[in-house]
Amino acid sequence: MKLTHTRIVAQDIRALTQFYEKITGITRFTGSDDYVEIRTPAGTLAITTQRAIDLHGAGGASAAANRSAIVEFQVDDVDAERKRLAGVIGECVLEPTTQPWGNRSMLFRDPDGNLINFFAPLRRPPAGEASKA
Repeated sequence: MKLTHTRIVAQDIRALTQFYEKITGITRFTGSDDYVEIRTPAGTLAITTQRAIDLHGAGGASAAANRSAIVEFQVDDVDAERKRLAGVIGECVLEPTTQPWGNRSMLFRDPDGNLINFFAPLRRPPAGEASKA
């Protein structure tokens, strides 16, 4: 089994696609008026319209209704991403924070309210090497 896509149902597919293009720096790879894909090296984020879900998915999903899933992106530097995106995302749900499990993370919402996590594993010195900080 292979997970290939995460798909979001959008209230406004153009606005949501533009938002994800801005935060990822990846331009839309393929798409139509009802479906777009933003492909990353690790997987694909798909965005579809409510109309397409209603026509082809038996109304099984609703735009802007998610309160349980988190779309996660690994980045090189969470603090640099926060600065870069200041004018795009506005307020964070969680400002850049070092988590107890060793990631630096920030949480924010897309225009439809879906939760996004930008995280970076913190670098640790190799075993046996003392920290010089």
